[in-house]
Amino acid sequence: MAVAAPLAFDADAATEWILNLGVGACEPMEFTQIGGGYSNLTYEVRSSDGSRLVLRRAPQGELLASAHDVRREHHVLARLAGANVPIPAALALCDDPRVCETPLLLMEHVDGIVVNEAVADALSPSRRRAVGLALAEVLARLHAVDLGAAGLTDFASHRPYADRQLKRWLGQWAGSQTRPLPGVRHLASRLKRAAPQQTDVCLVHGDYHLLNLIFDPDEPRVRAVLDWELSTLGDPLADLGGLLAYWPEPGESFGVGALAASAHEGFPSRRELADAYAAASGRDLSALPFWESLACWKVAVIGEGILRRQAGPSASPTARERPFEASTVERMLNRAIQIADDAGF
Repeated sequence: MAVAAPLAFDADAATEWILNLGVGACEPMEFTQIGGGYSNLTYEVRSSDGSRLVLRRAPQGELLASAHDVRREHHVLARLAGANVPIPAALALCDDPRVCETPLLLMEHVDGIVVNEAVADALSPSRRRAVGLALAEVLARLHAVDLGAAGLTDFASHRPYADRQLKRWLGQWAGSQTRPLPGVRHLASRLKRAAPQQTDVCLVHGDYHLLNLIFDPDEPRVRAVLDWELSTLGDPLADLGGLLAYWPEPGESFGVGALAASAHEGFPSRRELADAYAAASGRDLSALPFWESLACWKVAVIGEGILRRQAGPSASPTARERPFEASTVERMLNRAIQIADDAGF
């Protein structure tokens, strides 16, 4: 989706940088913002010969520490080249402030479709089911990446991931809170007490959902997993819990409108997604309720950060035209609490 907005970098300097890389691009170049999300800004780069590339940078405005890290995204994409995970090739990283005030990541353009609500409307129920099952299968492949072979053993800490997540996102909450919501800290205390023992460490995407995957337009096959800026090492069930947090079933609404496609008839249920992942990965899912509750809690914290940022002078066009709603934070927090209540912790 093209977004009408001024470029958040110097187009002439970016053109010169890309030309000097020798990646096959040629002048003149046209830069168009695409995506329309609330996170990193993404641009299609179209050369005069019709070839395309993609640029990414952090959002404009005041950002929380460690958020929107395209350096991290570049690092993990470069290490995953040749692994059994579909990704866009990372081509270069620019740290030149004459080009952009924040780092710029240049990557391969991957043709395909992103299954948002409009695309889901056009798919048959059987195709929707196949898309969901393919998504679960690719997640299992992502978690099977050999860290040593990929050069990712030292990518991040091996300390218990649940503790790291709670500490990090409580810190983000302290920097982004816009109103009193005591349930955030109360649930964090419950989650800390209920954290399962870590028995496995693998590559974790950190934001795995339908809008961060590109599918083949003709078959239910994932062509690329996108948006790796939250990737780290941790417990694989964290990614599965995150996927379920963003997966409404028919008749449900979590308030995250851009992620409502799975509520269409035919998509697997959350239970079916989990079962498909378990079959592909061979993993024990007994701790999944903890990770789903933690994921919903984290989405609430992230949503509060979006609210704070979109109220500022550098709010993105997405924030101005389709503002994130404060009630979404409360819905996700209440859902996290309900999952914890049902699981008995």
